[in-house]
Formats: sequence, structure tokens, C-alpha cells
Amino acid sequence: MYAVIRTGGKQYRVQPGDLLVVEKLDGEPGANVAFGDVLMLGEGEAVTIGAPLVEGARVQATLIETRKGGKIKIFKKIRRQGYRRTKGHRQLQSVLRVTAIAGAGQEAKWDGEVTLTTKAELNARSRGLAYQAPQAAAAAVETAPAPKKAAAPKPAKTAGEVLASDEVKQAMETAETNAPVAAAPKAKAPAKTPAAKAAPAPAKAGKAKAGSAKPAAKPASPKAAQAKAEPSKPEAKKAAPRKAAAPKKDKGPAR
Repeated sequence: MYAVIRTGGKQYRVQPGDLLVVEKLDGEPGANVAFGDVLMLGEGEAVTIGAPLVEGARVQATLIETRKGGKIKIFKKIRRQGYRRTKGHRQLQSVLRVTAIAGAGQEAKWDGEVTLTTKAELNARSRGLAYQAPQAAAAAVETAPAPKKAAAPKPAKTAGEVLASDEVKQAMETAETNAPVAAAPKAKAPAKTPAAKAAPAPAKAGKAKAGSAKPAAKPASPKAAQAKAEPSKPEAKKAAPRKAAAPKKDKGPAR
């Protein structure tokens, strides 16, 4: 036996035991859901069509989970304008297990047991990973003890509070606060002895002599010594005077 139902603006063909994914429905996992918008019922060749609904027909289901569907990408572009926008969307869905169909004097039930195993848990099992339900994780976070706050530093005591403390009062009572303190003898400074006057430096006798004496001649440079050693070369011969050019002969009158 099968039925055609309407929910979320869509139509679905279902039969007992089917796993149905529809638009989001209100309810907690394990809640019973009843669909009254039954458009058609069928049992073999016998078909009952509603006008527009089949009176008294109902489809029972159990809510397993509410999750997000696959991601849909939305891309917009305007050419020659540099406009490009990409967005994503995941639609909320409810997963149901159809348990019974009744109407037109007939009824069909599913004999199986409804398990509230979510798709995320099935995926984790297939990958061999440990799975923790979101509700259990949230409860573990709530039950976890809150970290202790660090103690605030104590404010510094004022001078009046320090003097008013019992420890300072007890110390002041036991101490000889009015006992005279003997002054330490001062050390005598050594007597100053007159410093001996330094003998006047002898006058430099060499200054006058150094002024009158002629300065010593500087040694001749090696180039000058080499020039003296070489014999003087004979003077170059004077260039002979140039001969005067002969006068050019006049040519006759042009013909």
C-alpha cells in the first residue's frame, strides 16, 4: 500500500518503512508526525484519488533528526563590469521514517523498529571514527566545572595602616626608642706641610747660538748628483736655412 502526500509545497510517494526527507518540521527526535494532506491511496490495481484530498486518510511517521542538506553555490556575474559574487546555502531538512498508512477502509503498518541514528553518526561509523552527539557534547560542556578566577592582588597598605598594625606596635614597645646613640669619634685630618718650591729651570743657552748659526745645507738630491756626474752633451746643430722657391714661369695668353 502506498500514498501520495503533500508537505512543504512538494508531493511525495511513500509506503510503510520508507525513509523520507522533507522540509523542516517542528519537533524533537522521536516525535510522531501525522500527515493529513493525502492526495491519493493505492493498493495494487485499486487506486483512490482525492478531490483534492482523500477523506479520512492519514500517514504516520516518526521524526529521526533535523539537519542541514547539501551545500548549494550561488554565483552571480555581470560581464565587463568586474562584478562577481559567490554565496552558499544549506537548507534545513527533517528526516522521517514512515510507520503506517490508513484510509479508504484499509491500513498498513511497518513492523520494524525505528532507530534514531543520524546521518552524521553513520558517516562516522563508515570512516571508523568516534562520534559524539551534539546534545551530549553540550551537556558535557555545561557540567564541566568552571575555571577558577585568579585572586585579585591585595591593595597596598597606607602608612597609617602600617603604623596601626599590631606587629609594628609590638616592635615599638620592645625597642629602646629614646636611648641616646653615642657619636662616633671623628678622625683628624693630617697636617698640611708646605710644599717645596721647585727650582727655576736653567736658561737655555743654546737659543742664542742657534739663532746666530747658519742652518746646515740640505743634501743634494740624487737626480742633481747624477746630472753632475754625466758629461755635458754637445749642442745640437742648428738647422740649415730653407732655399727660396723658384718663381713660376708665366704662361702665354690663352687661345
